Amino acid sequence: MSLLDRFFSRPETGDSDDSGDVGGIRLVVGLGNPGPEYEGTRHNIGFELVDLLARERALKWQKEHKFRSKVAVGRDGRVFAKPLTYMNLSGNAVARLMRHYQLEPDRILVVYDDTALPPGALRFRPGGSAGGHNGIKSLIEYLGTEAFPRLRLGIGPAPDEAGLVEHVLGRFTAPEKEEMEKVLEIAAEGVNCALSSGLETAMNRFNRRN
Repeated sequence: MSLLDRFFSRPETGDSDDSGDVGGIRLVVGLGNPGPEYEGTRHNIGFELVDLLARERALKWQKEHKFRSKVAVGRDGRVFAKPLTYMNLSGNAVARLMRHYQLEPDRILVVYDDTALPPGALRFRPGGSAGGHNGIKSLIEYLGTEAFPRLRLGIGPAPDEAGLVEHVLGRFTAPEKEEMEKVLEIAAEGVNCALSSGLETAMNRFNRRN
């Protein structure tokens, strides 16, 4: 991590852009890779979920170069983001967003694909290790902590270790895609629950479904 990157991961002093509440999730980040060649891939399921959440709210995405992300801001001040750094440098973008909006890591919900969960499973967690996910590794490096909430969306394991890259960068089959569309609806309901009632409530309600 460069000195400039470390600067962007530090908290900022001054007036906050926050809408004034004293707790709760203020930033929802979907992880993925930018570009049409990655659209619809398993690795971009995080992008798909925040796209759905933005559509529900009739929000428009804006490319913000200073955040290295596409950003959509709700009327309640909550922010949805899609890093444009590619997966392995996602932490750079999230650190910039965190600094600008003066957020603690526990107010950021990160949504990403997970090969350790079967397709269709979803798990909210308050923190934890990267579990081999390069995007989460990057966030832990840039944020300096594992203690940030996340929503893991199961895409199932690769057929074998040699096929991991092909698996995560591959597209869902037609039956899988149909199933994942249903899962995304449930996941969006879960995120909305986390935003309105807190992460623990979302964990209790939605982690039990799979």
